[in-house]
Order: sequence, then C-alpha cells, then structure tokens
Amino acid sequence: MDVVQVSFWTVAVLVVLAVLFDFMNGFHDAANSIATVVSTGVLKPQQAVLFAAFFNVVAIAVFQLKVAATVGKGIVEPGIVDQHVVFGALIGAIVWNVITWWYGIPSSSSHALIGGIVGAVTAKSGLSALVGTGVWKTVAFIFVSPALGFLFGSLLMVIVAWLFRRTTPLRVDRWFRRLQLISAGLYSLGHGGNDAQKTIGIIWMLLIASGYAAAGDKMPPSWVIWVCYIAIGLGTMFGGWRIVKTMGQKITKLKPVGGFCAETGGAMTLFIATAMGVPVSTTHTITGAIVGVGATRSMSAVRWGVAGNIVWAWIFTIPASAAVASGAYLVSLKLL
Repeated sequence: MDVVQVSFWTVAVLVVLAVLFDFMNGFHDAANSIATVVSTGVLKPQQAVLFAAFFNVVAIAVFQLKVAATVGKGIVEPGIVDQHVVFGALIGAIVWNVITWWYGIPSSSSHALIGGIVGAVTAKSGLSALVGTGVWKTVAFIFVSPALGFLFGSLLMVIVAWLFRRTTPLRVDRWFRRLQLISAGLYSLGHGGNDAQKTIGIIWMLLIASGYAAAGDKMPPSWVIWVCYIAIGLGTMFGGWRIVKTMGQKITKLKPVGGFCAETGGAMTLFIATAMGVPVSTTHTITGAIVGVGATRSMSAVRWGVAGNIVWAWIFTIPASAAVASGAYLVSLKLL
C-alpha cells in the first residue's frame, strides 16, 4: 500500500474533525437511545442522557472492533485513501448531520459517513476504487436493520401481551417502568458499540494512509479507541432534543411496555450487526422497532406519514452526503 506523506498537523486537524463528527453522532443519535425512556416518563431528560452516555462508553469493554475493521479496511481499496478523501468524507457527513439535526429529522449518522467516504473516493478515483462487498453489505442493512427491528419489536410486544394478559394495566406499567431501564441500557450499549467504531475506522484509515499506523495492524492504536468512545458518550450527554419528540411520540404513542419492547428489539438488532462487523444505523433500527410495536396495537396507531418522511431521509442520506463530500474533496485539494 502506498503511504502518502502528510504533515503531523494535517493529520491532527483531521483527527479532531473526526472526533467532532463522533461527538455530533452522539448528540444526533442520542434520541435513538433516550426517546422512548423519556417519552414514557421513566427518566427525566437529563437523567436519560447521563444514563445513555455511561453505557455508550461501557461498550468499549463489550464489543470486538469488527465494525471499525469494516470501515477502516473494507470499503475502499488499499492505496486510495489520503488526507483529501478523509476530509471530504467527514465534511459530507457533518454537513448532512447538521441539516437533519436542525430540522429534527432522524437520519443516519452512520450512512452519512459511508456516503461521505463513497463520494470522496469516487471524486478521486471513480467507483472502481470501492470494495463492493463492504459497500453493498452496508447498503443492504439500510433495509435489513429496520426490518429486524420491526420483527423483534413486534414479536416481543406480542409475547409480552400474552404473558401479562391476566395482569392489570397498572401492574404492567409499574413492572415495565423498571424493566425499561434495562432495555434502555442495552440499546445505549449497542449504540456506542456500533457507532463509535465507525469513527475509529475512519481515523484508522487516515493513520494507515499517512504512515502513522501499519496496514497489517490488527488493531488501531488504543488512544483512538478511547477517544472515540468518550467522544460519542459526551455527544450523547449533550442530547439531540430536536429529534427526541419525533422518535418518542410522533411515530406512535408509547407506554413503558412498548418502550421496553422497542428498545430491546433494537438492541438485539444492533448486537447482531456489530458481531457481524456491519456498520448499521441506530436510527433505522429503533424506528423499525417503534413502528413494529405500534403496529401490534393497530395499523392506525402508527403515523405512517411521519414514518414515510423518515424513510425519505434515509433514502437521501447516502447520495446527499456523497455529493457534499465530492465537493469537499475538490476544495481540500486546494486547502490541504
């Protein structure tokens, strides 16, 4: 693999930019972890973000770095990445995140980053520079992760309804207010485990390309791992309040039992994807689970117009962030 000679300060600036994206990922996607637990009244907003941030960081001890390996080595052919590609990818992802956060649209930070990588690499070397299996695996999970979330969320809701069919609604509510703390913790664990690794992957990609890490290394430097997990936790503490209401109440009205089933179904999906090394969207996953929970009550319990708007944001995320990244790559050629 060719190593591009890049100054230490250029690499440092790009690492800071990547950590900024990681922080933004945390606050943009905080709603995915806390929306149900806040909307059902189980935790107050500030309690919820601290709770979720803690489990975001704890994920460092739970998951192997398979997602980081996919992003760092499995999407772009060796020798293509340089500082301009990384700059373009990060700017494409950050700009799309800011736009969707401002309008309260729960889009995917993960796919914004993948779109950014695709756009910057294509601007440099064309589509042939992409690793097809890595890209298509990620694209496939745009559809697979919400479908799994829907399946697990709805199945759990049906199972719980059957198990507690002779229990009074008041007792069910009391039980699941406690159990929702477990499900929210599991979901936050999955969020940190999958999403922090995407930024680890792009920093690893940069360090390999600039000669600060060897292509044969099986693990990125430990400081990269710790910085990325802490950054996403801090971002979650900031909280994506513009998106919480959309996720927690606009799609369907949730009670603690529904919040438990949605979070648990979403967590199961994230654990499976992270074990497979697939960078998935926590937004897609929890949205599918929430819709699945709502649909078990009745199809009319889901506000399909709101869900449809979210789906459109999913569809546009990769091409939109790719387009911005392509332009940012060209600008970078004059700046870096």
